[in-house]
Amino acid sequence: MTKTGPKLYRAIIDALQADIAAGRFAPGDRLPTERELVERFAVSRLTVREAVIGMEIVGLVEARRGSGVYVTAEAPQRLQSPDLDIGAFELIEARRLIEGECAALAALTRSEADVAALRDTLERMIAENATDSPDEFADRDFHRQIARATANDAMVLTVETLWDVRHRSPLCVAVLDRARKAGEKPRIEDHRAILEAIVAGDAEGARAAMRRHLGRVIGHLLDATETDAMDAAQRRDRANRVAAIG
Repeated sequence: MTKTGPKLYRAIIDALQADIAAGRFAPGDRLPTERELVERFAVSRLTVREAVIGMEIVGLVEARRGSGVYVTAEAPQRLQSPDLDIGAFELIEARRLIEGECAALAALTRSEADVAALRDTLERMIAENATDSPDEFADRDFHRQIARATANDAMVLTVETLWDVRHRSPLCVAVLDRARKAGEKPRIEDHRAILEAIVAGDAEGARAAMRRHLGRVIGHLLDATETDAMDAAQRRDRANRVAAIG
């Protein structure tokens, strides 16, 4: 079996840790901007964002919204594999691909019972959104129900596993917690559009609606984890990214 290399965001963390250990950045120093890190490592903003949040989790840096990222630790310990796992951005990108296909298949295979369950779950989601509870049980159930509507157990297992990761990975939990604090809640109209396409038997429409929905979620996560002051060019880049995944 071929051994895969380290994740891109972990490679960025390792490189920045080496910079700090070598004295290129001292406690209190501001790290290069996100744009500069993107250019240095030739990666996406999402990857840089996951690296910064990972460094925050272990106390290496502090991100100040609208200001930047500042070094807080002088001699960071090297991270161990269990410390960080799958990040929220890569998780949602995976969900976007897999759940988009689930929605398309569900539009062709759903039963009347599946449709009734989805309608009921959407009503529960509306009720949950009206509360201050951080729980998103109805949101999870809605997506799981779509997987069940495919009548494909492998799809169900895959979607349930992806949702389990959302609550297990420290890096993922940290990003999603920020999104909740920034006011992110399950998007009712997005879910309604997915449901309507499934009910209509419109596979392409269901796929597109699911992909648009999760693309918007990524866009909100980018907003919720923003640290550098956004200039016009950066806003354009973010908008283009969201449009590309929408």
